[in-house]
Amino acid sequence: MLTTPRRAVKIAIAAAMTAVAVSVPQAAQAADNPYERGPDPTVQSIEAVRGPFSVSETNVSRLVVTGFGGGTIYYPRDTSQGTFGAVAIAPGFTASEGSMAWYGPRIASQGFVVFTIDTLTRLDQPDSRGRQLLAALDYLTQRSSVRSRIDSSRLAVMGHSMGGGGSLEASESRPSLKASIPLTPWNLKKNWRNNRVPTLIVGAENDSIASVRTHAEPFYESIPSTTNKAYLELNNATHFAPNISNTTIAKYSISWLKRFVDNDTRYEQFLCPPPRPDRDIEEYRDTCPH
Repeated sequence: MLTTPRRAVKIAIAAAMTAVAVSVPQAAQAADNPYERGPDPTVQSIEAVRGPFSVSETNVSRLVVTGFGGGTIYYPRDTSQGTFGAVAIAPGFTASEGSMAWYGPRIASQGFVVFTIDTLTRLDQPDSRGRQLLAALDYLTQRSSVRSRIDSSRLAVMGHSMGGGGSLEASESRPSLKASIPLTPWNLKKNWRNNRVPTLIVGAENDSIASVRTHAEPFYESIPSTTNKAYLELNNATHFAPNISNTTIAKYSISWLKRFVDNDTRYEQFLCPPPRPDRDIEEYRDTCPH
């Protein structure tokens, strides 16, 4: 059938209107989450030692802060994409911030401001470490030199051992937190039924200090099923696994922070369906779908 010029114009207009109808929802979908940072993730990108953002760092002396022992702030240099979510990270019993230093550039390079902190004393208990994590977040968002880079409504906590127990304490004390990641956590308190913060607990199969049977597992089970939560047990790992650069910890921590601090559903694929046990993962429990 021949197409007249008049008919061709109508066809072109109809095609243009169809294209607009298709593109508007896609644009609206992209605009639904203003917190997405960085390119679409892949397994390779979340396992990489460094993400897409270049990182700078600044030291914070314990002499200029109150409520915690100072530390190091790692932050993306890029200011073109808006503000970033932030996470404070506490060390374990008798340990310094240096034991958690590897998390700084690794997580910051994925699009977060990261504050690895020292505690007031190396003997501080989990409840104290929890308060110190919150004090560090307050300093980070209110007084630090990078406060203008941070969205103060999107904050998280992490910690190792007693620092991990502290991250659970902080989560109950401040339910507005967007995420919590206790790493081989230790705490005499076993019931966290008041925790409403999305929590990823990392345990270690061969942990003889904070056994998963008496710490990580009951912590996880006590958190309400209505709270987004996951339990990752590292295969053949010890209590100190979080102190050494670990790809499994990094990839799931990054995915958890992206999913809940940034509300970035592009990272849901790495969490749900849950990973299966393999040479790195002994067990994984979850509340999928999120």
